[in-house]
Amino acid sequence: MSIQRPKVLVFKGRVTGNMNVAGLLSDHFEVEIVTTMEDALEAMRTETFHAVYADTGDFLPLERALVGEKASMVLNTIGEGVLIVDSDGRCSWSNTKMQGFAPEVAEHAKRICTQALHIFSSLIARSSSKQTPRSKKFTFQVLDRYYEMITSPVVDDTGKVRQVVAVVWDATSGRRLQSKIDAIDSAGRELTRIESDVVAKATPSDRLKILQEKIIKYSKDLMHFDHFSIRLLDKRTNKLEVVISEGLPHEALEIDLYAQPEGNGISGYVGATGRSYICHDTEKDSRYVIGLAHCKSSLTVPLTMFDDVVGVYNIESSQVGAFTEEDRQFAEIFGRNVALALNILDLLVVERYTTSGQITDSVAQEMSQPINDIVTEAQTLMEEYIGDDSMRARLNRILENVISLRDSVRAVTAGPKAVLGTEKVAESIDDPALKSKKILIADDEPNIRQTISDVLKKHGCNVTSCKDGYEACSQLEQHQDFDLVISDIKMPYRNGYEIFAAAQRTQEGLPVLLMTGFGYDPHHSIVRASQEGLSSVLFKPFKVDQLIEEVRKALGIVEPELPPADEMIEADEQKGRATSD
Repeated sequence: MSIQRPKVLVFKGRVTGNMNVAGLLSDHFEVEIVTTMEDALEAMRTETFHAVYADTGDFLPLERALVGEKASMVLNTIGEGVLIVDSDGRCSWSNTKMQGFAPEVAEHAKRICTQALHIFSSLIARSSSKQTPRSKKFTFQVLDRYYEMITSPVVDDTGKVRQVVAVVWDATSGRRLQSKIDAIDSAGRELTRIESDVVAKATPSDRLKILQEKIIKYSKDLMHFDHFSIRLLDKRTNKLEVVISEGLPHEALEIDLYAQPEGNGISGYVGATGRSYICHDTEKDSRYVIGLAHCKSSLTVPLTMFDDVVGVYNIESSQVGAFTEEDRQFAEIFGRNVALALNILDLLVVERYTTSGQITDSVAQEMSQPINDIVTEAQTLMEEYIGDDSMRARLNRILENVISLRDSVRAVTAGPKAVLGTEKVAESIDDPALKSKKILIADDEPNIRQTISDVLKKHGCNVTSCKDGYEACSQLEQHQDFDLVISDIKMPYRNGYEIFAAAQRTQEGLPVLLMTGFGYDPHHSIVRASQEGLSSVLFKPFKVDQLIEEVRKALGIVEPELPPADEMIEADEQKGRATSD
């Protein structure tokens, strides 16, 4: 078994050549002989030696050449450009990367180095300690690309700046990345910005429509996503409900998905785990379910609030591998803003619901005693004016109005399920436009269900009442001749949107009115149904007149136009003259 001997490099110079060093060493070592500096450097670059023998006069230049070559190799290997600029503004050295930049980039960098040299010299001149100034960072742009550079001074023993060394790199991707993040951040602030005047004027459905328009706009213009859907998680059922969609077929949105890691597509997996998912090729991914026609890849990110998953944001593309890690990061940032915006709207609805109830109770309490005092005073005065029929009639009208006011306040404080003004509805109303119209009413509150039924029956309608969503959907499946559906949004077994969707399946274009207390819409039924032709929304408490007006609109009943006010006055005057004649 042969033992590998140590390897020695002999640089044959004047002394080592005459002493036959190579011959002496060859008995104990493996010797390689070189005669020029270039050969020595090449040998050490490609092989490993245990020792180097050279003349004293040759050893120092060899060491320096080796160190210089190593340094040059490092500088030429790093990914940034490096250049040295002298005090006269001339580039005395640059590495391979720097030489690969466009000439305009090198000129910009050289000019900045010259400026930096003057800055460093000025700082040293003003400094009492004469310490070397710290490096300075600069940015510049050439055409559509951005560059950054760090400059450092080379100071001699006298304290004079002789050269400036600069490191230059292409920062375009980082700058564009930051610009995109800034744009997403700005879009997020716009999504969550709720102006007081808009909130005061808009209904909850209007505010949700505004938010929907913004989300679609930013998804397209900023994110460049053209086919997407947003599903929110119903905590009660664990179902992912579609609330906003763009560019996806109807059948894809009809699929029921639940926040479960298996058996519910990619959206179900993301909703259950809270982890984003890039599907690079839908044909090879078993989790993918039907979506965009000819879909080849998809990106799905969770919508999170305080680390809780509240929904999913799913984007699809007709190209294989259309989404990158950068897209995922952007979508996650944008998704957090979407979740925050939707949460703010939900908080506004809850606040409106709670505040309205508190205000109503407070007003009722404040009005209760004064109203009772007025009733008592009016009754006392009526006893004093016995025999004065005119005064008693006036007092009686005041008393009736006050009692009506008290009853209205009581009706409002009964809660958001109340319908106001039912006591003024006659037993039977001759309304040919509504006569025999078949209307389905669905509400889990018996009092409001019965009240609406009674009002519509008095107008001649044929009414079918349902106590929950399941019963309503069953009626729609069994009887396909309804003229109108009126449904509460929040009910057991089916929500407002599910009833709306069932109505459209059984009879396309069947008008639907949804009802909600103070705008409460936990499943975002209003927005979802509005995209597909919802007739209108009634916000409880509402008056009988509002109910009848919305029913007429939904049925397409056009009220006859009244003549202008001046013509009506003229007609009344003519009628009066004719009567007097």
